[in-house]
Amino acid sequence: MTAPLAGKVALVTGASRGIGLAVSDGLRAAGAHVVRLARSLADGAADRQSDFRCDVTDAAQVDRVTAQVVQELGPPHIVVNNAGIFFIKRLEDTSPADFERAIGVNLVGPFLVARALVPQLVKRGSGHFVTIGSISDHLSFSGSAAYGASKFGLRGMHESIVAELGKTGVRATLVSPGPVDTDIWDPIDPDSKAGFTKRKDMLRAEDVADAVLFAVTRPARAAVTEIRLLPAGYSPRG
Repeated sequence: MTAPLAGKVALVTGASRGIGLAVSDGLRAAGAHVVRLARSLADGAADRQSDFRCDVTDAAQVDRVTAQVVQELGPPHIVVNNAGIFFIKRLEDTSPADFERAIGVNLVGPFLVARALVPQLVKRGSGHFVTIGSISDHLSFSGSAAYGASKFGLRGMHESIVAELGKTGVRATLVSPGPVDTDIWDPIDPDSKAGFTKRKDMLRAEDVADAVLFAVTRPARAAVTEIRLLPAGYSPRG
């Protein structure tokens, strides 16, 4: 059976761990050449994989790395905007620096990646731009003033991108998962706190990767603009 993404180039940000790593592995297993971007990666290459160290909040780094990718591999057929940070702090405990960092990584970074690559996809007349959102891009939770603001903003940007991409041949999808069991939960230790989903009941990073793969392998006539994932039996409002 032919790999569905054979011959395609996919770029994934925040690809060194968690959801980004699972998405990268899933796209590569489907046949794509995967370009992985993350601050913790070292530049290098392997079979159908290219790694670049890149801080997506730094416009100069984003422009340099994406230009290099386009020059060496051509415009990506798939872009997955995944890089992000997560923390829980009540409003009065959230410093201006906390807020700025959440907006910087979760919203400004994705904007810089979109600004650099969406025009390349439009110029070619095909491609798929995927944004990894969160349940917090459409529901509000205590302790999420900064995180929720960044994710609601990300949803707004996605919806504007969808509107701008009409009739260009480029599709865009927002994947919004509920709680996913990755190391972002380590400092929070939800198993020890009332009201939090226990880690054994959370989604897995591979579930999000499967959703991304589903969206990008639909026939060109089908646009999957949004996917919401929840753990089975999950009730965000208790």
